[in-house]
Amino acid sequence: MTDAADDGVVETSRDGAILRITLNRPSRRNALSRSMTDTLVATLTAAATDDSLRAVHIRGEGSDFCAGVDWVASNAGERRPRTGDILRRQPHTAHRVVELVHTLHLPVVCTVRGWAAALGCNLALAADFTVAAKDAVFWEPFLGRGFSPDSGSTWLLPRLVGLARAKRMLLLGERVSGADAAQWGLIHAAVPENELSAVSDELVERLASGPTVAMGLAKQSMHYGQHASLSDTMIRELYNVELSCRTTDFKEGLAAFRDKRPPEFQGR
Repeated sequence: MTDAADDGVVETSRDGAILRITLNRPSRRNALSRSMTDTLVATLTAAATDDSLRAVHIRGEGSDFCAGVDWVASNAGERRPRTGDILRRQPHTAHRVVELVHTLHLPVVCTVRGWAAALGCNLALAADFTVAAKDAVFWEPFLGRGFSPDSGSTWLLPRLVGLARAKRMLLLGERVSGADAAQWGLIHAAVPENELSAVSDELVERLASGPTVAMGLAKQSMHYGQHASLSDTMIRELYNVELSCRTTDFKEGLAAFRDKRPPEFQGR
């Protein structure tokens, strides 16, 4: 098989209002080639402005989630990248993927089996909910390869599990099982392998049936509050309440409460 043939693809499909994204390069543990990263950026950018979507689900084909960026292929060949290549490219490629997942005004769910390493690990951590097999492996291997961490790992990990555990993963390169990741609060849940698809699908469908606008605003407020004061965050919340009160879903929520029935949100 040629390198071009094994470059991998990012497959997308629509399941009603759910966008399903599959990283498909199982021969390389779904390590992201440049073309795959570019497709992910384009797909998530388009999703950010698609009013018909209500949730995003990301998974890997085969037995692994994602082994990060394919650095071996990226650095193959006789010509060395010019000085400053990483600083010039990464904000628009790997880092942009993490940023889009984190800021998207749609709930994002990752399903992880096997390896979630480097960018693959941080992609899963940037999602709103990650469900993993109990024997999945979360790994930040950067220092073991001789370079410092990137793709948001030094921002995400301390906020999710505290500085001490972040140092264990980043400085010592400790591998964390899916079961331990759930116990630490690093991810949403860890389940037996044979239950992974069903649990993930149930969660995605539940999120996709929610009040999409209000959910996106709540996600924005929580992220804003990570670097703002309580007073500033509550002011941001008021603006978001003002917006969400103008949605059709707000009216439906009130009507359902009055009628003592479950709401049927439309995402508008």
